[in-house]
Amino acid sequence: MYPTVQFIHSYWAYLVLIVLFVAVINSIIGYASNKEYGATNFRIALFTLITTHIQLLIGIVLYFVSPYFSVLLEKGMGAVMPDPTLRLYIMEHPLMMIIAVVLITIGYSKHKSKLTSKPKFKTLAIFYTLGLLVMLSRIPWSAWF
Repeated sequence: MYPTVQFIHSYWAYLVLIVLFVAVINSIIGYASNKEYGATNFRIALFTLITTHIQLLIGIVLYFVSPYFSVLLEKGMGAVMPDPTLRLYIMEHPLMMIIAVVLITIGYSKHKSKLTSKPKFKTLAIFYTLGLLVMLSRIPWSAWF
């Protein structure tokens, strides 16, 4: 089960990054050019939210079926923290990705309450960019390439 979930999680991550990058660029361009916020912009923001939440759910399943979780259960946190690889996969990556998804969710929720286009784009640009930066900071790049 672990290899299958890891495969899905790894390849879904490409989709998440692409969609999130598109949403960030779209919101920055919309804000800078004073465009009118329309249905396409709403769909981009919503699709970004949905893909990141699906990735989070896949990641939670992966966390509990991974061999790293077994190490945590057997050896405890004292053995995990000194090891950079274990710390990345057990603590840093999951925590930072949860923070990124929370930022994206907050941005999406806050933008809906704005009444005009410019504040909508600004809210999305700020929170989605922060979410993207947090994600990029803790992706295990060595496992990707």
